[in-house]
Amino acid sequence: MPFKSKAQRRKFAELLVEGKITPETYEEWNRETGSPAQGRGAAVNEARMIAKGLTPILNVSNIQQSFEWFEKLGWRKAWDWGDPADFGGVCSGECEIFLCQNGQGGRGKSSVPMTFGPLGDNGADKGAWMSVWVDDVDAVHRECIANGLEVTWPPTDMPWNVREMHVRHPDGHVFRISRGLEKDEPSA
Repeated sequence: MPFKSKAQRRKFAELLVEGKITPETYEEWNRETGSPAQGRGAAVNEARMIAKGLTPILNVSNIQQSFEWFEKLGWRKAWDWGDPADFGGVCSGECEIFLCQNGQGGRGKSSVPMTFGPLGDNGADKGAWMSVWVDDVDAVHRECIANGLEVTWPPTDMPWNVREMHVRHPDGHVFRISRGLEKDEPSA
C-alpha cells in the first residue's frame, strides 16, 4: 500500500530504523489513519519550535580521510576550520553535513557485513544513520562500487515503497541512499 506523501514515507523510514514499525503496524497505519500523527491534531500544529534547517554533525576519526570518502560518494568539501583542521563541512545539492574529528557524537564500525537482511544487524554500528534522497539509487550504487566504498545493502525495492541501498562510512555512519517509488513503477 503506497504512502500518501513523501513526509509520511520519511517518517515511516525513521520509525522503521528505530525498530518501532512492524509490517502489521505499517498496514494498520495506512488502512486506518493514513498517518501516525493523525488524531493528535492540535498538538502537532502547536509546535513551539519551527526549524529553519537541520545539519547533522558526524564524529569522525580523521577529518581529511572523511573529506576524501565523501568526495568518492559524490559530495564536495565545503570548508574546514582549525589549524590543523578538526571541523568542517561537506555538501551535495542543498544538503550539508558537518564533520567533527573526535567529538560531538558517537562512532564505531561493526564487523557485521550487512546492515539489513538475515545476515545483517541494523543496530551493530555505533555511528549515525541518515537517509539521503536521490534521483537514481542504482547510479549512486555504481559510483560507490567503482570508488571502492563499502556497500552494506544493495539497491532493493523495499516494502515501504522506497528503493534503497546502504553505504557505510569507515567510522560506522550508515547512509541509506533512497528514492521513493510510485505505485506500479518498475525499478532499474
